[in-house]
Amino acid sequence: MIEKAILGFDEALKTIYGHQHSRTAYPGQQVKKTQSAQEIGKTILNEDEKKLAAALMRVNHVGEVCAQALYNAQAYATKDMALQKHFKEAAKEEGDHLAWTRQRIEELGGRTSLLNPLWYAGAFGLGLVAGRFGDKVSLGFVVETEKQVEAHLDEHLNRLPAQDVASRAVVEQMKQDEIRHAKEAQLKGAIELPLPVKGLMKVAAKVMTTVAHQI
Repeated sequence: MIEKAILGFDEALKTIYGHQHSRTAYPGQQVKKTQSAQEIGKTILNEDEKKLAAALMRVNHVGEVCAQALYNAQAYATKDMALQKHFKEAAKEEGDHLAWTRQRIEELGGRTSLLNPLWYAGAFGLGLVAGRFGDKVSLGFVVETEKQVEAHLDEHLNRLPAQDVASRAVVEQMKQDEIRHAKEAQLKGAIELPLPVKGLMKVAAKVMTTVAHQI
């Protein structure tokens, strides 16, 4: 138990304060490599556009901080070793998103949320609670979370400046990965959560995204 607590605390510190390195190519850079000099000129953002894009990417980064907390908590809560491995692997994949969003925020001259420790702690607590209700409920929590994240990423694609191809490439790839994570959880036996629970999750997500956009 002590060893798990120490490892968990270390993971939290790395997530909140560390500079993660993605295991896969950064989508924003991949897009830039395919652009001509003329196309690059058309993607230059003014200060207001940079500020908006940075705020939206900060919200996405907070979502990835929460994803790390959720998956780590769920891995801690389950007694199924195969499922524990699945949660840990999903956390690693979400770690790519964490690295991508931080990199894009820095490119835009923005900053990550000052409340990341709070977001991590809250999401970790939710993950533990979900895990205590059993693996099927825990997986159902993953499915609903990923569906809400998918909708939230769609909203960001509508709000990001059209010429911000780097941010849009990151968000598009994140969206595809979240859809896959939801499908994988369903295949592993996720149950559908009650409507009141889904509603509470939406309210919590709305509070998080609204606050993170500013702080």
